[in-house]
Amino acid sequence: MEEFTVSVVSKNLNVSTRMLRYYEQLGLLRSYRKTGYAYRMYDSEAVSRLRQVLVLRRLRIPLRQIQRILQTPDAAVALDVFHQNIAELDRSMEAMAAIRSVLQTLVDKLTETVDVHIPRLVTQDEDILMAIASLTQPGLKEKEEINMEQINGMELQTPLTDLRILYLPPATVASAHVIDDEPETKVNQMLDKFVLESGLLTRKPDLRHYGFNHPNPKDATGFHGYEMWVTIPEDMDVPAPLVKKHFPGGLYAAHMIAMGNFQDWEKMVAWVRANDEYEFAGDFADQEHMCGLMEEHLNYTTHIQQGVTEPEGMQLDLLMPIRAKGFHPLET
Repeated sequence: MEEFTVSVVSKNLNVSTRMLRYYEQLGLLRSYRKTGYAYRMYDSEAVSRLRQVLVLRRLRIPLRQIQRILQTPDAAVALDVFHQNIAELDRSMEAMAAIRSVLQTLVDKLTETVDVHIPRLVTQDEDILMAIASLTQPGLKEKEEINMEQINGMELQTPLTDLRILYLPPATVASAHVIDDEPETKVNQMLDKFVLESGLLTRKPDLRHYGFNHPNPKDATGFHGYEMWVTIPEDMDVPAPLVKKHFPGGLYAAHMIAMGNFQDWEKMVAWVRANDEYEFAGDFADQEHMCGLMEEHLNYTTHIQQGVTEPEGMQLDLLMPIRAKGFHPLET
């Protein structure tokens, strides 16, 4: 049976090592280490299973339903899942058609005369009111709730509407950096060891935990890098190979995801490109440092106290540096 390293599978199937590890946590994949070999391996059966997962994800099947399909060979389970998703797509198409109908009615009314009063049109016109009333039918409301429940698992590239704008204060950080086939795991272990041995949770109970790809994308060997920070007191020393650095802080757009939903980065880029108030303050050309984007582990303190740093319930903030359009900081 053929064997493949994690980095080879990641490169050939265009899926990050972090996602591979997440799929393993969910029980969708299984890797192993050969005696005397440093890196994890997948056999051909695992690669075939991964291909199935990726195909089903492209069809927007939620991971919890993919688990059902792969754990049960009975075709009836897959049929049930597919029928559910077809029904949901049908309801979504009906909902979109209803919204389109309302918008078309508005267009028709506005086309009839240039003197129409918009507030009066929307609140008093009987055709418009009837069309809008159709949008509150139970079926549409139910679909709206389903969409909100499933939206994190859908590979959409439409702009987000639920971002928070926040200011991250300047901070001194302890940085761990590794280039390997699974660097996220190794930098996590380095920082966890430092946090526990230094008593950082007591010395800085408000610590924050950031990370980003570095370098990004993978290098010629198929490896990629990851750099991870934890904030520390300014006067604190850090042991090698950790490096003490200064984070300048700044204004960021933040969007929370459950572990695994990194496709939302594309939606954040769509958001900033369409935004009238803010613009991107990073550098899209700086791929090596992930363009200035970062990920913040929101459950870090709790998880390290539990001794588990990446459980299924891990939550992350995707952080995008932004600035107000037309804003230029004063030179000092």
